[in-house]
Amino acid sequence: MLLDNLTKTSEYTSPMKKFVAGLLCFGVMSLQSCDSTKTTTTETPEAASKVAQGGRYYGGTFKLNETEYIKNLFPHSIVDVYSYRVASQIYEGLFKFEHTSLKATPSLAESYTLDDTHTVYTIKLKKGVLFHDDECFSGGKGRELKAEDIKYCFTKLCTNDRNNQGFGVFYNTLKGAKTYYDATNGGNQPKGEIEGIKVIDDYTIQLTLERPNSLFLTHLARPQTFIFPKEAYEKYGMEMRSKAVGTGAFRLAQVDDDIAIILKRNPNYHGKDKFGNQLPFLEAINIQFIKDKKTELFEFKKGNLDMMYRLPTDYIIEILEETTTDTEGKYSKYELQREPEMQTQLFAFNTQTGIFANADVRKAFSYAIDREKILDFVLNGEGYAAGLHGLTPPSFPDYEISKIPGYKYDPDSARFFLKKAGFASGKGFPKVTLDFNAEGDRHTNVAVEVQKQLKEVLNVDIDFNMVPIAQVTEKCLNGNFQFIRLSWVADYPSPENFLWMWTSKDVPAQVGGKSYPNIPRYVNKKFDELYEKAMNATNEQEAFKFFMQAETMAMKDAPVVVLWYDEGYRLLQSKVKNFPNNPMQYRDFSEVYFEPENQATTK
Repeated sequence: MLLDNLTKTSEYTSPMKKFVAGLLCFGVMSLQSCDSTKTTTTETPEAASKVAQGGRYYGGTFKLNETEYIKNLFPHSIVDVYSYRVASQIYEGLFKFEHTSLKATPSLAESYTLDDTHTVYTIKLKKGVLFHDDECFSGGKGRELKAEDIKYCFTKLCTNDRNNQGFGVFYNTLKGAKTYYDATNGGNQPKGEIEGIKVIDDYTIQLTLERPNSLFLTHLARPQTFIFPKEAYEKYGMEMRSKAVGTGAFRLAQVDDDIAIILKRNPNYHGKDKFGNQLPFLEAINIQFIKDKKTELFEFKKGNLDMMYRLPTDYIIEILEETTTDTEGKYSKYELQREPEMQTQLFAFNTQTGIFANADVRKAFSYAIDREKILDFVLNGEGYAAGLHGLTPPSFPDYEISKIPGYKYDPDSARFFLKKAGFASGKGFPKVTLDFNAEGDRHTNVAVEVQKQLKEVLNVDIDFNMVPIAQVTEKCLNGNFQFIRLSWVADYPSPENFLWMWTSKDVPAQVGGKSYPNIPRYVNKKFDELYEKAMNATNEQEAFKFFMQAETMAMKDAPVVVLWYDEGYRLLQSKVKNFPNNPMQYRDFSEVYFEPENQATTK
């Protein structure tokens, strides 16, 4: 998905491209209430439960927390993981990710065929799919989804617009997309349409590619290809960052700025489970925004939250001991889910200007940071592995990151490169600033340790600038930083989703112009050539070979400090059922249900 300060989107050109996690639109926005009806969240699941087929139950409000407020719910602007998690309950694409395997499976699509050239996808839509009831429609009643809606949304995605962060999904992939995008520069309206989009009938859309792309269906599951109605955009415009109208299992009911977002059950949802039950089971989802992780844990233990993602560092060891052994303690009644994630924690340098334009300085910092100490002692082991290799996490079985040289803690090498850069023993080195968002105390603790290590090894000083994630995002895009904390989160499962960060075709000539996805503004033409060879490969093995060569080359230039590869720790109340974890933290609440407590205790 995505940076977790930015949800990543990927420019995709070949069979091998596929990723939540990282940037979404970053503007600071004020979200207004979308529903005058207040939603109560005090009901208990037991009181509201109704038995469904297959031993499942209807009713209840799922309560969870996010440490950062959402930025934008408009699909073409989604770049942060927090917004993605909310939007994916409201909107749907032609395809979606299966919750456990993360394979692209039909959603709004009923079926598809692929011609002999492997470039023409003919997609049949489900009939009877309705958009959410909303005042943008005549009489306030949501109308049926048609193929023209797919064409409308995909055409807008291929339009040059400052609010469109998702065009990379179709760039050099969908036939005619780049030509159309270029023709819309400056607000111009092209005479023709996109060659690769054709409406066959009300329930059939045909998409033609420039070349075969084995991961194209994955792109049709990403947030940028979520489908919305023309009526909503014409009524709300960019207010759709908070006026979300989709076809999903839940609709946006209430927004209280920086306090809570409430999603209510869509009674007209088209989805059914394997037992034939009408989905969703939950009556509502209440998303709160508690920034302090210890407070969040306290609320979870009181039963005021049904899930907790990421644990406060001070409690990790105790929770792990009680939930992974027979110990009877205060955490033993909860379910702990652990999953290596498609997520890399890092610092990005601004390589375009300032002190970090010097690669020797970047290498000095990279060697001076003890990643294993940070993981073991600062994070109490809450991570999968120290970042001793490349940017790509160890989440892809056939992509051997152990063969990609990274930076192990080496004080002698750190001092050598700082001296080579002209700052022996730190003499004359300017004070630099690290920008980061707190996410509880996790990133603050890491920043303090890094500050200490850089002082001890290199005798350099760094200041902190702790800001809300919206400001972090804006700094990332505009290049208004020296070095900055990021988390690169996959929005589809492929190494390419990570290496896309270093492609340089969209890096502006000067700081101030927006650079996305290349936050470090790293430029290496040889890297770009290898990346493109991987994108045009005919099979995964060949693509991975070129990706590894490209990643090895980039790591030698040290545009980022890879800190650690993440592991997701998630606590669930015992009543929560059918909510598996996965490496992308992709969440689909449509089949989640609560098991009544009296039912659980009689088993």
